[in-house]
Amino acid sequence: MALSLSASFATLALISLVLLNPCIAFKPKKLMNYSSDYSDGLSWLSGSATWYGAPTGAGPDDNGGGCGFKNVNLPPFNSLTSCGNTAIFKGGKGCGSCYQVKCTGHPACSGNPSTIVVTDECLYGICSDANYHFDMSGTTFGSMATPGQEDALRHAGRMAIHFARVPCNYQGLNVAFHVEEGSNPMYLAILVEYANGDGDLSLVEVLESTPGATWTPLRQSWGAIWRLDSSHALQGPFSVRLTTLTSGKTLVAENVIPADYVPNTVYQSAVQFSPVL
Repeated sequence: MALSLSASFATLALISLVLLNPCIAFKPKKLMNYSSDYSDGLSWLSGSATWYGAPTGAGPDDNGGGCGFKNVNLPPFNSLTSCGNTAIFKGGKGCGSCYQVKCTGHPACSGNPSTIVVTDECLYGICSDANYHFDMSGTTFGSMATPGQEDALRHAGRMAIHFARVPCNYQGLNVAFHVEEGSNPMYLAILVEYANGDGDLSLVEVLESTPGATWTPLRQSWGAIWRLDSSHALQGPFSVRLTTLTSGKTLVAENVIPADYVPNTVYQSAVQFSPVL
């Protein structure tokens, strides 16, 4: 899946660089389960990392990003987020995938893994000169440091890291659907949030509440936002069927979006994927 960093790249990883932010920066009170159960037995891959935004921030100034997730500075994300380059972002279908990241090549590195979520996209420049690159929030980058050495690590600039894909586990939360602003009887756009396990999606479908209705696939609009442009007035309540990208698992949230939905509102489902890959 990955190629090791070259010797010359490993040398450059120790040099502090002044870099521009390459990321596209366009509420629940539960915490994500950052368990260390996955620290051993993983196939760790080599990658590189930088950081952007405020030193202890979530990355984008608007606390969102190229996936469309809202308020990533708040639980359950808690600013432990990152942009991913092409191999990680996957045209937006990598949104919501979870990784453990760690560093060992700097005196401030703890060597202990942090669990993060992909919430944004990293383009061009520093993001395209390695097979796998994470442009992390300042909080995420600092989380790889020995306690008290966060600023020292952030000052190191570009860093060689190890990373591994792990299942997402939003403890106490079910999958949620944010109906996006602008949705109306002829147009429905939804953001899918807090999916356990794979975290990523390859297909989102809706089922109207009309006799003989069949599942209708939505188009990926951008990031984790999916849309349906209809030739007729859509009739709710709507059920939503999700298919994950990594393992092809499916999940159905029945009648999760009411007929009288309000745009810019989150609707919690009663279902959740298993927190395994």
